[in-house]
Amino acid sequence: MRRRGEAMGEEFLGKGIDVQLGPVAGPLGRVPEGGRNWEGFSPDPYLTGVAMAETIKGIQSRGVVACAKHYILNEQEHYRNHIDVRIDDRTMHELYLWPFADAVRAGVGSVMCSYNKINGAFACENEWTTNYLLKNELSFQGFVMSDWGAQHTTLGSALGGLDMAMPGDGGGPPYGALWGGALTEAVLKGQVPQWRLDDMVIRIMAAFYKVKSGNYTSRPDVNFSAWTNKTTGPLHPLSNQSSIGVVNEFVNVQGDHAALIREIGAKSAVLLKNEKAALPLNKPRSIAVIGNDAQDTPGGPNACPERGCIKGTVAMGYGSGTAEFPYLVSPATALKLQAATDNTVFTNTTGNWNLAAAKAAATNASAAIVFVTATAGENFITLDGNAGDRNNLTLWDNGDELIRAVASVNPNTIVVLHTAGPVILEYAKQHPNVTAILWAGFPGQESGNALADVLYGKVNPQGRSPFTWGKSVRDYGAQLMFTAPNPALPSQTFDEGVFIDYRYFDKAATAPTWWFGSGLSYTTFSYAHLEIVLHNTTKPYQAAGGLTRPAPTYGALDRSAGANVAPDGFRKISPYVYPWVSPSANVSGPASVSPTAATNGSAQPVLPAGGAPGGNARLFDVLYTISVAITNTGKVAGTEIPQLYVQLGGEDNPFSVLRGFDEVALEPGQSKTVAFSLTRRDVSNWNTTSQNWEIWDREKFVFVGSSFEAIRLNSTLPPPPPASA
Repeated sequence: MRRRGEAMGEEFLGKGIDVQLGPVAGPLGRVPEGGRNWEGFSPDPYLTGVAMAETIKGIQSRGVVACAKHYILNEQEHYRNHIDVRIDDRTMHELYLWPFADAVRAGVGSVMCSYNKINGAFACENEWTTNYLLKNELSFQGFVMSDWGAQHTTLGSALGGLDMAMPGDGGGPPYGALWGGALTEAVLKGQVPQWRLDDMVIRIMAAFYKVKSGNYTSRPDVNFSAWTNKTTGPLHPLSNQSSIGVVNEFVNVQGDHAALIREIGAKSAVLLKNEKAALPLNKPRSIAVIGNDAQDTPGGPNACPERGCIKGTVAMGYGSGTAEFPYLVSPATALKLQAATDNTVFTNTTGNWNLAAAKAAATNASAAIVFVTATAGENFITLDGNAGDRNNLTLWDNGDELIRAVASVNPNTIVVLHTAGPVILEYAKQHPNVTAILWAGFPGQESGNALADVLYGKVNPQGRSPFTWGKSVRDYGAQLMFTAPNPALPSQTFDEGVFIDYRYFDKAATAPTWWFGSGLSYTTFSYAHLEIVLHNTTKPYQAAGGLTRPAPTYGALDRSAGANVAPDGFRKISPYVYPWVSPSANVSGPASVSPTAATNGSAQPVLPAGGAPGGNARLFDVLYTISVAITNTGKVAGTEIPQLYVQLGGEDNPFSVLRGFDEVALEPGQSKTVAFSLTRRDVSNWNTTSQNWEIWDREKFVFVGSSFEAIRLNSTLPPPPPASA
């Protein structure tokens, strides 16, 4: 995760970029059909929190500001611009805020607020989520930027905690922006206090200088255009006043990242089924590669803008979270090359709808490899009737029928999945002729090479499923809201609380096809010697207290209108946003603002759970060390991913929640001891009355295993040290 972040940071820096819009913890993945789930990591907050922190540290170590997004509860594309999400305080803290707290603790420089409303107020002017939770409780020191067009008011957003409006337009005359001259007017009138304006500026520049250290104190000039792939183009896109110049210098920033992308693609593949030793392949007599998803995209990998098609193999989702492929190695290309090396007869059938042709290719093949997909993306692209969110959890492009057809004639049918998340595959799991199922996710430009590495055993698969695979979309409990009684005012209550994904399946006693954390290897592992050490020397937990500093101001304002208009002779370029007020502006209007507390710059109480980035520093004290010995009991080298789950106790808590995982590479017969650290936060619940984390007086257990279901060892947790008032 860290290396991926470093590589992305290097590429962004090389293009002259200051802020990378990522990583993603919103959507978290409340519902499996969510269109932008693929941009993030997992519906488990602990896993997403670790991934966020490691990615952020990697990006910012290369001189680029990371932006944690989309804050917060942006869990679906339908109605995303104005849906009002109703949520309780405990669910917010224990589920959705958790990974953002990890992002803040990792030092993230920027947070992007989302489109939706939270408990009645838009995210980009929501005082509870931004001022109270993010900036006070989590002590976030960076800047909050809006998602594109997510700002709705001038005063509400400024006083609600927004620091940067993106892209800046959206207002009426005379400024064509909600900020720009409109914000200057508000400051001059006293509606937005000077300290709030200074706070915006300081936060933005502090984030910039924070990452500019060591070997990354400077960056090259911007050397590319997001508007054209041509060398020359408008220097000011969207303006009819723009001159033409060089906008793309085609600076190659890829370095040796192809090797890393291939490594990640192979190691993250999740082997869900492997019967009759179907995998790895070993110079089979013949293979049949079947399906559109294995093929090169006609017209090249970027032929469909923002990847909004399924013409050929799918290696990323669609929408604004995409990138341009420098190239894309399709599975068919890589497997054909491997077949030639092995003198294997290679057959390739490109379509999904001619089932007779697929069956003919599969018949008598030593292995029939079926490639299928189900993609997802952003709501400004509707693909095959799916407006960002997936309409269901079936495979696209006749994929389910393709699998059934091939499996009806070939007893060694191997299924490869390129999907945005879980799909309904119980029939394939139970089918005796489907011998292997491999989820490859969206692996990127080295897709085919990474896949061949796994299929042929050059890389032993070590991926573990970051979500649960249900037998029905209804099995997930929480449901995506496709229609609203009043589409103009859509509202949805997250009344399932913290029970999403595997937490809900277990609570409902619903057996899935595969549990969260599942994944097979080409070898086997044993677990032994679970030990728990309680650290009694850890300092007691104390609620944070005291007051912040009063909001500082820097310099003095000249509130006269004449001092705040554009300089004589300055030529504005429409529709760009400028800070100057209109010559006819009345800057002596009323200064009254409601609520008045929003303009209060005096010292403020530090919240009990606050006081340090990410929350109270004592939350991250290690209370327990959990160790276990793992042995490779198979015949080949492999990597196990041991997982630690904690039962917090009580029916209002899930049976257990993920609180640790590791990556353990082992040669045959080799053993290693793995140690997990359990922090105070890991064993705490949120108390809505005290507004603090508390370790409730309930018996607690730890479980260690290879998935949520496959628990190998367990034990009770001894009571922790007492907390102070």
